[in-house]
Parts: sequence; C-alpha cells; structure tokens
Amino acid sequence: MLYYLFDFLDKNFSIPGAGLFQYISFRSAIAFAISLLISTIFGRKIIDILRNLQVGESIRDLGLHGQAEKKGTPTMGGLIIILATLVPVFLLAKLENIYIIILIVTTLWMGTIGFIDDYIKIFKKNKDGLKGRFKIIGQITLGTFVGLVLFFNPDVVVKEKLAQGEVIISSEQTVSSNRFGPAEKSTKTTIPFVKNNEFDYANLIVWMGEKSKDYVWLIFVLVVIFIITAVSNGANLTDGIDGLAAGTSAIMVLALGIFAWISGNIIFSDYLNVMYIPNSGEMTIFISAFVGALVGFLWYNAYPAQVFMGDTGSLTIGAVIAVLALSVRKEFLIPILAGIFLVENLSVVLQVSYFKYTRKKLGVGKRIFLMSPLHHHYQKRGYHESKIVTRFWIVGILLAVISILTLKVR
Repeated sequence: MLYYLFDFLDKNFSIPGAGLFQYISFRSAIAFAISLLISTIFGRKIIDILRNLQVGESIRDLGLHGQAEKKGTPTMGGLIIILATLVPVFLLAKLENIYIIILIVTTLWMGTIGFIDDYIKIFKKNKDGLKGRFKIIGQITLGTFVGLVLFFNPDVVVKEKLAQGEVIISSEQTVSSNRFGPAEKSTKTTIPFVKNNEFDYANLIVWMGEKSKDYVWLIFVLVVIFIITAVSNGANLTDGIDGLAAGTSAIMVLALGIFAWISGNIIFSDYLNVMYIPNSGEMTIFISAFVGALVGFLWYNAYPAQVFMGDTGSLTIGAVIAVLALSVRKEFLIPILAGIFLVENLSVVLQVSYFKYTRKKLGVGKRIFLMSPLHHHYQKRGYHESKIVTRFWIVGILLAVISILTLKVR
C-alpha cells in the first residue's frame, strides 16, 4: 500500500524522497526492518496470548535429554512468522506482481493447513493432528495451482541471452537489453555445475513429437507438486529442536533472495550469463520480509525456546522455499541448498524402510540411526541440542555458499 501511495506522491507532487520506493533495494531493506520489529515486538504479545489460551505443546516421551522441560511451551508460533511476513509485503510490494501473488497464496494456504493441524492437536487433544492424507491433498492442491500459474500466466516469462554476435534491433529495447531475446513463455530451468546449464521439461516427452508441446504442462505441474510436497514435509521434519528449522530456513531463503535479485536484474543477469526473469526481482521484498520474520522468530525460538512454530510455521516455510526456487528456476538446486531438509527426510525414509525390511526378513526390526529424524540421532548420542543446531546452521551456510557459487562454477 505504501508503494502505491509514494508512487502517487512522486508522480503528482514530486515530494523529495518519495521516489525511493521505486527501488527494490530500498523497499527490501524497509521490509526486513518492519518484519523484524513485528516479529520481536508483537511476537512477545502473541506468545502471551497463546500461553493464556493454553496453546501448549504436548510432548511424547522419547527419552531425550531436556525433553520434559519443553512440555507446555506455546506452539502455533508460525503465526508470528506469517504475520511478520505479510504485513510488510502488503505495505511495500507491487501486489499485482504475479510472483508476489503466488507467494501470498502459498503462505496463507499452507499456513491454514498447518493451523488446522495444530488446532486439532491442541484443542481436540488428538496428538496425530490432521490426517496425513489431508495434508498431502492440501500440498497437491497448492502444487497444482502454482504449477498451472507458472506455466500458463502470461506474466511469467524469461529472456534468454543471445548467442555471441546475435542482435535483435528494437526501438523499445535499450542497448543492454539487446543482449537478451524477447520475453517469452518457456519451460526451461537451470541445472547446477553444467556449462550449458539450461534444461527444458519438454525434453522429457520429446518422444511424443509435436504433441510434446501440448502435454509438457502435465509434466511441469507434476514436478511442481513433488517439489512443494517434498520440501514442505522436509521443513516439517526438521522442526524438532529449538531454532533448527527457523535458522536453517533463514539461510536458504537468503540465498534464494540473491538468486531472485540477480535473475530480476538485467545487468546482473547479463554479467553472470543467466536467464533474465522479468519482474522476479519483486520477490526480493517478500524474501526480505520472510527472512526478517524468521530471524525475529528465532529471538524467542532459540534455546531454550519460549515458543514453537508448530505445523503452522514449518509447512508454510517449506512450501515458500519450494515456490521461491521454482520461480527463479533453481529447483534443481534444492538438493544442495535445502540439503538439511533432504537428509532429515532421507533419515526417516531409510529408518522406516530398513526397520520394516529387517522385521520381515529377520523377524526383528533393526534401525540404522538411534532415532530419526537425524537431529534426534545426535541427541541420543549425547550432543546438546544447541550444539546440534549450531552445527546444522554451519552446514546450511556451507550449502548456501556452494549453491551461490553455481552462478559462476559450471
């Protein structure tokens, strides 16, 4: 809202300073500051409200050190993250931007699903919460929506860099934009560490000949559904000890912010030889607000946690990270960038699969890890959870740096 107000004041009254709101960098900085203030100042009030409503976490006895002390800690803290993200976004972002619309819908949709799950656990006294199939249906619905919008919406386009010596002359183009072709719909994405790093989803069904163009949207939507479901569930599994999910997620989102900034800036896209994605830079405002919300939430979620994010936060965080990666066409970077989520997911899959296999084969189920997800394995080995979280953060930073290096290392 403030963006439109100051844009009006700048164009009609030339008020000094009003033109600053045209700059993404300025609005991103303000969005981060507002989000951080909301999450820290109003976060305290939200925690008090949750405590008064007796929205406390019920803890299963897993035999972990310090576990009993967490009983009764307010949950549903994901509301803090959602509120602190959306308020600055509505104030500072261009709300007609298709990427902003997708991210707002993603936040509200997955936040609602997570809220219902937490509500059932707390107020209905059902520790299982929302049945798994309904969560999956919600994730599939969101994935279908995101996939269809990214594929069919006319505002989701790319400009590919022209081959050396190739020039398109147009009276509407600047000299710098002559390095890129016209804006066009594309099913291309990027693959890390490969010199010619573009991959077209249409190549998966190239055997269909001319019909491949008619059915490629089905492949794309299925990929989007899989990615959103996997990353969302990965974030949910990672949310097991104080500060782990929020901290690692902030690192991932910050890295995606760099990709969004570069992909949405024609000068940086040209210099780094990457696809230019018009209007994608606007996501930087959402990303800045989201990072501010996660950092502010950590103020209360760091060990010993005063609030847990619950599924309201974890499902939302995972879905937002997935949508950001898809929007900047870096979804194949997810196994690296979101490597923490991946190993947490794999640890559960391997543990369950191996246990079932050995029980069927030997009559007695055996385990690979002392406990899954992986962070609980280290707790069982006697590591303090703050040490586990800090080391996971360090690994997350390393993975983020490796992901950013893919811009040049090919």
